[in-house]
Amino acid sequence: MNKSKDVSAPWLFEITPKNNFFSLHIKEVWQYRDLLFLFVKRDIVTVYKQTVLGPLWYLIQPLLTSIIFTILFNNIAGIDTGSVPPFLFNLAGITVWNYFTSCLTATSDTFRANAGIFGKVYFPRIITPLSIVISNLIKFGIQFLIFITSYIYYYSQGAVISLNAVTVFFPLLVVLMGVLALGLGMLISSLVTKYRDFSNLINFGVQLLMYLSAVVYPMALIKDKLPNYGWIVQYNPLAYIIETSRYMLLSIGDISFYGLLYTFIITVIIFFSGLLVFNKTEKSFIDTV
Repeated sequence: MNKSKDVSAPWLFEITPKNNFFSLHIKEVWQYRDLLFLFVKRDIVTVYKQTVLGPLWYLIQPLLTSIIFTILFNNIAGIDTGSVPPFLFNLAGITVWNYFTSCLTATSDTFRANAGIFGKVYFPRIITPLSIVISNLIKFGIQFLIFITSYIYYYSQGAVISLNAVTVFFPLLVVLMGVLALGLGMLISSLVTKYRDFSNLINFGVQLLMYLSAVVYPMALIKDKLPNYGWIVQYNPLAYIIETSRYMLLSIGDISFYGLLYTFIITVIIFFSGLLVFNKTEKSFIDTV
């Protein structure tokens, strides 16, 4: 006797056309969350797996960079950091900046670096750049511990530094920076699949962008010294993120709510623009990568 099949039972998977280019694939990302965690683990473990110092590079890089910047920009160029020790001033900016650049440079090579995986099996492609942003949070946390240690040292030595009421919003600032890097990275990675020379411009562009983002100087300085060119920094959303982070952590400089609103709007525009191009590119990138 044949048993009739239950046609009302739900399907495990349903293949439907994807017409929404702005889709975040939240449901699919949740279904593939185990893969997301594996990618995060891969990004953390494999970077320094065959190195001599291993994860210590996370600590060495910001420390050496801060020392060099202190010598060049503060001792030689004479950039004033007020009551905040120059080393701590530079370390705050570099720590925040490193998180952005790590996310941007890694996500901008998403399609080319993962072409072998993308061409063999299906999973939500946005998982790959998203895993990079999450894994770099761990790197940021390690480097931020160095900043906290330096902060405690200088505070114990009598440096005039303090936190303030808006310090509690610092994690939101980090998330905003991660979303901005994710949007830019998705946009650039989509362009790299067709125009290979874009990848050669990334490192140069990141270095140039650092000097336009008020990483090693206060925003007020560029307004006073170069009033005709200050608009370049003022229209850079990263400059407001760096300046606000130093205000939150060191109570130096000022906080511009209009600047943060401008940064938020630009971040949303860049993120959805990058998502649009990313979702469109993932359908045909394998033919051009």
